[in-house]
Amino acid sequence: MIYLVEDDPSIRKLVSYALSGSGYEVESFESGEEMKAKAGKTKPELYLLDIMLPGASGLEILSAIRADSSLRDIPVIMLTAKGTEYDKVLGLDSGADDYIAKPFGMMELLSRIRAVLRRSERQKQKDDITWGGITISPSSHTVKVNGVKAELTLKEFNLLLYLMDNEGIVLDRDSILNTVWGYSFDGENRTVDVHIRHLREKLGDEGLRIETVKGVGYRFRGQDE
Repeated sequence: MIYLVEDDPSIRKLVSYALSGSGYEVESFESGEEMKAKAGKTKPELYLLDIMLPGASGLEILSAIRADSSLRDIPVIMLTAKGTEYDKVLGLDSGADDYIAKPFGMMELLSRIRAVLRRSERQKQKDDITWGGITISPSSHTVKVNGVKAELTLKEFNLLLYLMDNEGIVLDRDSILNTVWGYSFDGENRTVDVHIRHLREKLGDEGLRIETVKGVGYRFRGQDE
């Protein structure tokens, strides 16, 4: 089930038709308030949220989803007419899994949906990974540092998972952007650097395992020297 929140009736109808024609169940809503009032008890597999909505904005809805422990692991794709670099980064850094600026093609939208759902499914199937004092659990979406739970944002969690899953491998910033954020374009390397810095701070001394490889990217060092 996919929940679509879009106030433009023509776009809402077109996207709903494309999703249904591709085998997805879809419930569409004009606003976040309507979704809250009419949505059933079944959790969706994915949210498609427009940013500019009557009432609560798409970013406010996204924030509420990420704050709800029963919903925070559900992927979110933002659909919006705002296509500037700042708006894209804001949406992704707020916890969105992908961002598609209007106008967009239905084939592109469906491809992005399939990619996000595949990433979400792979995370659910992964076993716990432990290196040093850090244990990350994709199934329960938790991280513990020396037995103490670390409070990470969704992007910080996904970033740490990608690094630990590739222990000892140097990952360049473009590959990190493509895998964790689902996009890559000039000027976005600072997004990776900022998240790395925050992640290191939250991991304390264990954050030193995330090594900077000058001029390339980052590497997670699991083995103690």
